[in-house]
Amino acid sequence: MGDASMCINCGLAVANPEQKFCPACGQPTPVHRIDWRFLGHELEHSVLHMDRGILYSLKELMLRPGHLMRGYLEGRRAKQVKPLLLLMISAAAVLLLGKLLLDGDIVGSAMELGFAGSGAPKAGAGMDPTALAATFAAAKDWLNGHMTAFTLLCLPLEAAAFWLAFKGRGLNYPEWLVVSAVLTVQSFVFMALAIVLQRWIPSAQAWVLLCVVAYTVFSLVQLFNRHSGWTSALRALVGLGMFMVAQSLMVGAGVFVLFLLFSRG
Repeated sequence: MGDASMCINCGLAVANPEQKFCPACGQPTPVHRIDWRFLGHELEHSVLHMDRGILYSLKELMLRPGHLMRGYLEGRRAKQVKPLLLLMISAAAVLLLGKLLLDGDIVGSAMELGFAGSGAPKAGAGMDPTALAATFAAAKDWLNGHMTAFTLLCLPLEAAAFWLAFKGRGLNYPEWLVVSAVLTVQSFVFMALAIVLQRWIPSAQAWVLLCVVAYTVFSLVQLFNRHSGWTSALRALVGLGMFMVAQSLMVGAGVFVLFLLFSRG
């Protein structure tokens, strides 16, 4: 199809008839007609290659997370799935498992328990208990239905917290966004396992936070393996602490606004 001596997309002359892509725009050269062979080739490269990349990235993420992140930051990215794409896929997997096994209630009662121990408004302290119950129900429903959006909203906070905690270690803020995305995928893996195991181990989801904290520290110590492990672990805990405080304030502010709306309604 088309003139084999030039790129059909941008018109650049093809210097070598054996070249596979145009150096100017990336268009495949020569262009092949869509037939069964073409569709089979596209299926192999677009689906199977991505599947292999996902399996490789997930395996490395759980076994050698620090090395995986360092390799991506240093440019060894051919075998890896892009962190944001992997984040979307893992979030979708958690949502699907939640719908199938938890009737869509991924957040569960954890949010109410968390706010009960915090400085959140409590019934009996001059607060309308009906409005309070409606507030928690609405917030829980929103988090259950918009987990991916909430995760993306929290990602800049997590990156900022680790950027501050590890200042002087050579990573800029955009690089910490990538690291935070990878760490979030890791947390989704633990969430997915907890959802699956909850049928046999009712307290499985209660262990997720502990696993996430421990694996985050392990991952960052491995990422900065040229530095003192104890210092890296301490910085990781400080970064996690700052992120959790910022995340709690953000969620608390949202719940407070909802409470005001329900109180006036």
